[in-house]
Parts: sequence; structure tokens; C-alpha cells
Amino acid sequence: MKPASPFLELESAPRVDVTWDGTALSLPEGANLAAALLAAGVKVFRHTPVSGAPRAPFCMMGACFDCLIEIDGVTRQACMLEVTEGMAITRPQEMGAHANET
Repeated sequence: MKPASPFLELESAPRVDVTWDGTALSLPEGANLAAALLAAGVKVFRHTPVSGAPRAPFCMMGACFDCLIEIDGVTRQACMLEVTEGMAITRPQEMGAHANET
């Protein structure tokens, strides 16, 4: 039987190794990438190009683009991806002092 909240599955799912901006993380395999990163403590996924304001997942359904991340040089929406072994995830290429904020 599934738990009442699908996010509770993040705690019990098998884990795989990924990297987030060079930091090793162990995330639940097959989980929504945006939800898994949030659960792992990632607070800022990207910064807006004009003001540098921090952004993180908002809609969780691919409409807002606040969860943009980069995998293998390709910018994607984290909320539209599943966690897989060996993902090398970074913030989209950023300029400025905000690039190292967690």
C-alpha cells in the first residue's frame, strides 16, 4: 500500500549516487529530481539572469521554469526528471557572486 503522501516514499526508496555542484548526494532512485534535491537540503536551484534573485521549484509541473538545472551541459527542468544513478547536476551557467550559494 502506498503511503498517504508520495513524498514519504523519498525516505524509503533505494538510493543512488549523484553530484550536485560537485557535492556527492545519495538520492532516492526514480524519485522526482526537484523533490529529491529539496529533501536533500538544496535551497537554490538557479538565479535569475537579470537580478540574480534565487529560484527553487515552485509549480512542480513544468510550467514555471524556476527549477532549471544543468545535466551534461543541457539545461532542463528538475521537476520533469527522475533521479538516476550517476547524474552530474549543476546550476545553469551563472555569472556573479551568487553561483556558490546552497
